[in-house]
Amino acid sequence: MKDEVVARRRWMTEAEFLDLLGATNLIPGPNSTQMALHIGLRRAGWAGLLAAGACFILPAAIVVYVCAWAYVRYGSLPQTEALLYAVKPVIIAIVARAIFGLARAGVKNGFLAALGVVALLLALRGVDVLVLLFGAGAIAGMVDWAWGTRAGQVRFSGVLRMLALAAAMVVVPDALTRFHTGTSSAPAAYGLLPLSGFFLKVGLTLYGGGYVLIAFLRDELVRQWHWLTESQLLDAIAVGQVTPGPLFTTATFIGYLVGGLAGAVTATVAIFLPSFILVGLSGPLIPRLRRSRLAGAFLDGVNVAALALMAAVTAQLGAAALVDVYTAVIAIASAAVLFRYRFNSAWLILAAAVAGSAKYGLGR
Repeated sequence: MKDEVVARRRWMTEAEFLDLLGATNLIPGPNSTQMALHIGLRRAGWAGLLAAGACFILPAAIVVYVCAWAYVRYGSLPQTEALLYAVKPVIIAIVARAIFGLARAGVKNGFLAALGVVALLLALRGVDVLVLLFGAGAIAGMVDWAWGTRAGQVRFSGVLRMLALAAAMVVVPDALTRFHTGTSSAPAAYGLLPLSGFFLKVGLTLYGGGYVLIAFLRDELVRQWHWLTESQLLDAIAVGQVTPGPLFTTATFIGYLVGGLAGAVTATVAIFLPSFILVGLSGPLIPRLRRSRLAGAFLDGVNVAALALMAAVTAQLGAAALVDVYTAVIAIASAAVLFRYRFNSAWLILAAAVAGSAKYGLGR
């Protein structure tokens, strides 16, 4: 998105893109989908939001629906290991290039650079995402507040308000998530109403991106409600990973397994609907936040923490993706092309998929 929206189409600056990325990390839901919604809203208002959301979600949902239909009809999935084997190193290179470009706009001074390094170290140690984001924002806001006062006098009442706000924004979403995961009871039978209720709750309370979704699904749909088996859940996640689009389209696959076409539509709409509402309500506030010095400093802190989280996840995924010399060569070659040329990353992904399939065929 950054490559297309900032570098190629010049719809916004890197700083504006980074503000949207920071704001996306502050609300629950799928980050990639919400970035698409933010871009649509910025370009063409509510109509743009709806158009961007539909164009980003529908193709992926249709592909996942076809996979779910084939899975139910034939009882198995096509070979995907070879495809993921070669594509993952390219994804690592793409994200690394994006982080480098965004860091130039987001790391505005030495203090923010130090804050980002600390956030990166904490992220690698597994500190909670919300604590990192709101904590970094609160620290940046307090430091700016202190630097902006006359004679270096710190306005402690303002600092306390910033701390209280940050604490509330950490505690409230966490409480909602605990309520979601801790109070469910197994229904007598599944149907469209409990299915929609479950995925609405996921869309409203889930922080941390698509991979946190896996834990939610296993806890409720497998362990508590017994709607799916462990094997079915793993197959649903595999389809969500190997198909284009957001991992949240795993809901489409699960919905089809539970309730056919109606279940697939219900689950898909339910999990993505909260993002449309949250982005629509929060999007107009971002430029206003940037115009306020204190709120702008808070957003700067959130932005460097978001970059740190991206870097930490990239490092962790890189350790899992670069498993041999072949994958390392793919990652290095992809990074060299991306850093040197304005090359469309989709072609790199396609080339990697072909290379992985060819290696799998030769191996057999």
